[in-house]
Amino acid sequence: MNKSKFLMMLGLCRKAGCMIMGTPMVTKFLPKAQIITVFYSSDASDNTKKKIKDKCSFYATPCIETDILSEELAHAVGKTGALSAVGITDRNFANELSNLISNEKR
Repeated sequence: MNKSKFLMMLGLCRKAGCMIMGTPMVTKFLPKAQIITVFYSSDASDNTKKKIKDKCSFYATPCIETDILSEELAHAVGKTGALSAVGITDRNFANELSNLISNEKR
């Protein structure tokens, strides 16, 4: 994965208003079917990862683990501290971010 391109795309998504940030907000908005794809950081706690995976599985929402740290994720979207998960609400942004990750796995 081109990490800088992925982080730049996350910043654009945030500026466009197509992002839900943080595990509590992501899990809150999943039932409302507003989130297209969830991305979470590699250093999120096991409990957080399980919570996100279980909710995404229940609501049939794609959930992708990135190799980005929580601090890098937060910095990319203009927040301080750590951010474990983001939900993307725009299909085009979600597809592009997913493609950036899947290109790395090939």
